[in-house]
Amino acid sequence: MRKIAGFLSILILGLNVCWSQQAPQTARQALMEMVFSKEKGTFIKHLPQATRAALDKSGALTTLQQYSAMTTGMQAQGNKIQTFESGPVLFTGEDPKTGQKFDITVESDKQHGEFDDITLSGRTYKDGQVQRTPFMPQVTFSMKKEADLWTLNEVFVTLHLPLADPDLLKALTEKMKPQPGPQITIVPHTATIQPAVSQSVMDETHRTFAGSDEMVLDAMRTILNAEATYATRYPQTGYACTLSDLDGFGSSEANEHQAMLINSGLASGKKYGFVFTISNCAGSPVTRFHLTASTGSFGRKAFCADQGGVIRSSEDGKPDSCLAHGMPVQ
Repeated sequence: MRKIAGFLSILILGLNVCWSQQAPQTARQALMEMVFSKEKGTFIKHLPQATRAALDKSGALTTLQQYSAMTTGMQAQGNKIQTFESGPVLFTGEDPKTGQKFDITVESDKQHGEFDDITLSGRTYKDGQVQRTPFMPQVTFSMKKEADLWTLNEVFVTLHLPLADPDLLKALTEKMKPQPGPQITIVPHTATIQPAVSQSVMDETHRTFAGSDEMVLDAMRTILNAEATYATRYPQTGYACTLSDLDGFGSSEANEHQAMLINSGLASGKKYGFVFTISNCAGSPVTRFHLTASTGSFGRKAFCADQGGVIRSSEDGKPDSCLAHGMPVQ
């Protein structure tokens, strides 16, 4: 009897040790819990502390709690969903009304420091066959660790357009068939041309494409101005060597590691599809640094600057090229 009692004691002790050594929650598990957990308040729990505080102060937190409850209710309406904590598939599902199946796959899961970027894409099936689409959207959930809890810091949506895809070409050519010419109304001394595409649409298109670089430049200027303020405020440190030191949200007074000079989204290093990086700090206190912004892909400029504040660009999209021989931005 004593041997049995001793064995049970060892077994219980072992279970307690295993429980206490349970692996901490991963960013992927936190994202799944945020979306699929039926426990009240779980969605809000994984929002950044600054977001929760702002929502609570504005009174919008109650509305968000109702949204979380609505999501749980939708899951209970017979939708067949199966989740996976590892592997290439995040979850699969089936619409009970149409019988259409779908799955969400993990294209990449990259952790760097206190951030973890999870990129997802979706597929739908009909009669067991994957449905092709020329548009291939991907969504990246940038998770950030706050006090040992993974929170949803930022969301990026990328839309891929494979210009040689037969389905895309068919859709484009059907919409680009010749249209009637512009209508011209003649009045004395004036001529009004009414194009097939409205001016407002043309202006909006121009702003969308031409304004992208300007938004990145504004972000660069914001960081450079914050660096100048930081160096003046903390002369014993000099310039900040990480964007997180310039972060704009904190639970206490501003300090060298959270100066509250830029917003948290920009402090994450990712904005407008660009990655912003501070590097090559030198001196003690720091008197020199490099700031770069790039997409990491050909087709978009790379931007760079140093403590002098002059922003330059490189057409090849490479930060090193920009720093070496970039052209000043007008």
